[in-house]
Amino acid sequence: MSKQKTTVRATTIPGELPVLPILSVVVFPFAIVQLLVRREKNIKLLRSIKNTDNIIALVAPKDPSNADPSPKDLHEYGVAAKIVNKVDLAEDSSQIVLQGICRIRVKKYTQEDPYLSAEITEVAEKEQNDLETKVLLENLIELFNRFVTGNPRYSEEIIRIVEMNIDEGPSVIADLIASYVNFKIEEKQQILESVDVKARIKRIIELLNKEIEFSKVEGDIQSKAKQEMERSQREYYLRRQLEEIKKELGEDDQSNTDLYELKQKIRTKKFSKEVKEIVTKEMSRLERLSTNAADYHVIRTYLDWLIDLPWGEGTSDNLNIAEAKKILDEDHHGLGTVKERILEYLAVLKLKKDLKGPILCLVGPPGVGKTSLGQSIARALGRKFVRISLGGVRDEAEIRGHRRTYVGALPGRIIQGIKKAGSNNPLFMIDEVDKISSERGDPSSALLEVLDPAQNFSFRDNYIEANFDLSQVMFITTANLLDPIPEPLKDRMEVIKIPGYTLEEKIVIALHHQIPRQIKDHGLKAEQIHFTEEALKEIVKGFTREAGVRNLEREVAHICRKVAKEIAEGQAGPFQIKANSIEKYLGPKKFLEDEALQKSEVGVAQGLAWTHIGGVLLQIETTKIPGREGIKLTGQLGEVMRESVQAALSYVQSKAAQLGINPDQFNAMLHVHFPAAAVPKDGPSAGATIATAIASLMTNKPVNKDVAMTGEITLRGHILPVGGIKEKVLAAYRAGIKIIILPAKNKNDLEDIPAEIKRKITFKLVDTIEEVFDLALLDHEKKAVEEPSKVQKTQRTATGS
Repeated sequence: MSKQKTTVRATTIPGELPVLPILSVVVFPFAIVQLLVRREKNIKLLRSIKNTDNIIALVAPKDPSNADPSPKDLHEYGVAAKIVNKVDLAEDSSQIVLQGICRIRVKKYTQEDPYLSAEITEVAEKEQNDLETKVLLENLIELFNRFVTGNPRYSEEIIRIVEMNIDEGPSVIADLIASYVNFKIEEKQQILESVDVKARIKRIIELLNKEIEFSKVEGDIQSKAKQEMERSQREYYLRRQLEEIKKELGEDDQSNTDLYELKQKIRTKKFSKEVKEIVTKEMSRLERLSTNAADYHVIRTYLDWLIDLPWGEGTSDNLNIAEAKKILDEDHHGLGTVKERILEYLAVLKLKKDLKGPILCLVGPPGVGKTSLGQSIARALGRKFVRISLGGVRDEAEIRGHRRTYVGALPGRIIQGIKKAGSNNPLFMIDEVDKISSERGDPSSALLEVLDPAQNFSFRDNYIEANFDLSQVMFITTANLLDPIPEPLKDRMEVIKIPGYTLEEKIVIALHHQIPRQIKDHGLKAEQIHFTEEALKEIVKGFTREAGVRNLEREVAHICRKVAKEIAEGQAGPFQIKANSIEKYLGPKKFLEDEALQKSEVGVAQGLAWTHIGGVLLQIETTKIPGREGIKLTGQLGEVMRESVQAALSYVQSKAAQLGINPDQFNAMLHVHFPAAAVPKDGPSAGATIATAIASLMTNKPVNKDVAMTGEITLRGHILPVGGIKEKVLAAYRAGIKIIILPAKNKNDLEDIPAEIKRKITFKLVDTIEEVFDLALLDHEKKAVEEPSKVQKTQRTATGS
């Protein structure tokens, strides 16, 4: 190497040289390389050289992938090299051995054809022997030795070559190391262009450190891969041995059978692309696991859920509207609003096949048939029926499921219900949506996505971890009260209110639905027992107090059990269940029916209230206690009702002159009592009744016993609308009330009142409390002259024809 170096340094470099572009290598000064030349231009260049001592310029292209670079595509810096040996292999190729001489810079190209030629200038290098350079060189050699020693792809022979040339100086050692290490082409070109020796050594040290780190990581990966491969091979051999042992013992491989069955199921399912990828991945994991592995049963259970879900599998809807109407009428009496809504949905679905399922919320008292109505709707539509109850649910995981990282994790109730239905478009009933607890988490928020048609097409359960389309599901939720339902959840549902039944409706339901069902359930025959309508009325009035018919059916079942016992004891039938025999079967009456006042009294007015079991008649009593002042309220009243009493009293006091009341009467204590004191009471709808009772007491005029009323009062005497009109009217009807006073703004609510009630009750619609006084107080002569418009309003009457 020393002799070669002395020889090449003594070589004079001409000012113009033929240029040979080299594509995949960067040649450094004093480095020896062997090249195979094939390009036509380069072959011509070599053929023009007769003496192998001639010198050429080696320049790399800027883009290594450019096979035919032009002068502008070549780097400015290169190396002058001496052709040590040249062998013509064929007409179109030659093999040459080159040794680099020195760095050069191309000034300009003087020729492009038949080969490249350029004016060049030799790049002078200044030898540096200061202390910093020596320290850098030592670090470089040490780093190079460590790199070669730790990398099996390099021969340790190159370390000895570097040591042999240590006396040639830092520049030569740096170029020699750069030529041996497989740096990237662009990195080697940067080193070649680095004229400053210190900067060059620093750059090589930097690149060597990266290569050492890379080699270390690569070695770790290879080591781990080798260990894994050895483990897999060992496991493979052990499994093969286990299979052979099982064959010898004649044992069936249940694991293979299970896996085969799973694969068969997977082939028959129509998964989405996302689910198909998940199933394939998990199946691959399962096949690699032993049945005794901890994850085996976790993955197996997960795959079973994915396979059993009805991906894209639905039932065909029954689009025969007449038949659907017949089924709904057969199963339930009344409930016209709900039935009409379902038939409308069917009509639209008949015209638009991809209609998203509606989300209905049935709100009403217990026992009015909300849940059974869902089953009837499913039968009418020809869909599968699924029901879940959310009463007491307090964890959102009940809706969305648990993540698979938890032990015993399962999907939420929605996905469980879909799997149970085996269809992606069932009728899904969610009961008791108003009774969701929020002690831990917020389950109602998890329902927002489920009950939102704009989102539920991609519902994602935490356990399944794949989108499931719920847009074809028809969701029906039920609730007893609307107020506890959070507003965002309420906004996503179409609310349909189901009021209580009238006495006549209960009789029809009992005769056509409940009695036949109970006769069948108790093993009786229709000819063995017969209920009269009067008997059913007696049961409704004396043994049930409800807006629905659940307790009515319970009492009918009680009678059927008694009759079944008598038949079993040998008594002959048939048994006629009449009104006078009810107490024989059911015992004494459980409830005394609300009754209207037997006579008109001073200071007592009849109001109408709404409770969770329906409407009730509320008699409000007032009296004066001489010698004391103030107001006393009894009857377990809520804050709103207490404020209503204050407002009513303030109004009557302000109108004392017009009502003919002596102001001294207000010096006594006023006691207002609401009977049934054990029952909590609240709400503003008793305001008109309270004011009427107080006015009756102060004017000593009795309140008409045939009149009941409801409405909120203001300090100016206006009557504001209230809710629960139908339930209140039903309560008044049961109690024998003949005249009902309602706020004028509740006029539209009268459309829901059954026709038979409208025929028997007169409805008076009022705007002010003065109109109420005119209608309710007997022998009352108003002091003030009424306006004609008020008289007209007072005479508005809603009656049935």
